[in-house]
Amino acid sequence: MNEEKIPFWRDSRVVKVIIQLLILTVIVSLLIIFGNNLVSNFRQLGLTFGFGFIFDPDLNSRFNIGDTPIAYKPTDPYYRAILVGLLNSLRVMITGIILAFILGVMIGLGRLSDNWLVQKIATIYVEIIRNTPLLLQLFFWYFAVFLKFPKIDNPLILFNSIFLSNQGVYIPFPLGNIQTFLGILALLLGGIIAVLIWRKKTQVIIQQGTTGQVYNIILAGMGVISILIIFLGLDWQFPSYDSQIKRIQNGLNLSPEFATLLAGLTIYTAGFIAEVVRSGIQSVSKGQWEAAKALGLNSGLAMRLVIFPQALRVMIPPLTSEFLNLAKNSSLAVAIGYNDIYAVSNTISNQTGKSIEMLLIVMVTYLIFNLIISSGMNWLNHSVQLKEK
Repeated sequence: MNEEKIPFWRDSRVVKVIIQLLILTVIVSLLIIFGNNLVSNFRQLGLTFGFGFIFDPDLNSRFNIGDTPIAYKPTDPYYRAILVGLLNSLRVMITGIILAFILGVMIGLGRLSDNWLVQKIATIYVEIIRNTPLLLQLFFWYFAVFLKFPKIDNPLILFNSIFLSNQGVYIPFPLGNIQTFLGILALLLGGIIAVLIWRKKTQVIIQQGTTGQVYNIILAGMGVISILIIFLGLDWQFPSYDSQIKRIQNGLNLSPEFATLLAGLTIYTAGFIAEVVRSGIQSVSKGQWEAAKALGLNSGLAMRLVIFPQALRVMIPPLTSEFLNLAKNSSLAVAIGYNDIYAVSNTISNQTGKSIEMLLIVMVTYLIFNLIISSGMNWLNHSVQLKEK
C-alpha cells in the first residue's frame, strides 16, 4: 500500500526552512537598504568611506596621549595612536579582571564568615558598591582621591618605596634585564612544579585520608624561595624624588586617570563578583560539608578541595558576565580623560570626520575582546563540569 505524499505546505520540515529563508531575506534586504542609504548620504556630503587614512604616512595624529605604553609622537600616523589606545584598554581590562576576581573572592568569603565584624563589613561593601552608579564612583576616585594627593614636590611616601602625588602613583618595578628575566622564568617553573605537587597532595588526601604534611612542607619551602626570588632575584627599580628637576624618577608611574579607572572598575566589579562567589558556595549542599568533615578535613581543606571546586560549576557562567561587563565598562575612561581605544578613536573621528569608520573599529575591537573572554571562560566552564560516561 502506497503512502500518501504530504503536501509541502504541510510538511513541518519544509515550512521551517521556508520561514528561515524569509527571515534571512528580510535581514539581507535591510542591510542592503541601510548600506545604500549610507553610501548615498556620503555622496551627498562629498565624503568617501574607507580606512586608508589610518595608515597614510602623510596624515599625522596631531594630538598627545598621556599614557603611552609604547613610543608615540603626535607626528605618528593614526594607526600608531589607535595601537596606543588599544594597549591602554588591554592594560585596564587584564589587570582589572585579575584584581576584581581576587578582591571579589575575598569579599564573597567574608560575607560567609563566622566573624560578625568581617561579615558586616563585607555586606556593607557589597550594598554600597552595587547600589551606586559606576560613573559616580569613578568621579569620586578621580576628584576626591587621586587628584587630592599632595603635590609632586611633597609626595606622600608609603613603605619608603611608594610615592603618591597628584601626578600619579609611583611604585617599584623590575628592570627589563637578564636578571629579571631569569627571576621570572624561575617563578614560572616554580609555579608549574607547585601545581603538580598540589595535585599530588590532593590525590593523597582524598585516597589515603592523610593530611599530606610532607607536601605542605615542600610547598611552604617553595613559597619561601619564591618570596626570596621576588625580593632578591628580580632587579627592582625604586622610585626616587629629584629635588632639582622636581620630578619622581624611576619605578612604574600609574597616572591619576589610569589609577582611577583601575580602582573604580576593580572595586565596582568585585562587589558583583562577591555575590556570585557567595551564591555559588551556598549552592553546594550542606551534605558536602558534612562529608568533608567526616573525612577529617578541616574547614580550610574542605573549602579548597570539596566546596569551592563544586561551586565553580555554578559560579563560572555569571563570572563570565561580570568579566564582560568590566571590559565594556572600561569605555567610561573617556569621562576621566584616560586615553583608551574609545577616547583615541573619538579624537581621530573629530579630526578626520571619519566617524563611521572609527565607530566600526571601536565596535569590532570590543567585540573581539569579549569573544576572547567568553571563549576562555567557556573553556574553563567545560573543564570543571562533571564528565558523564
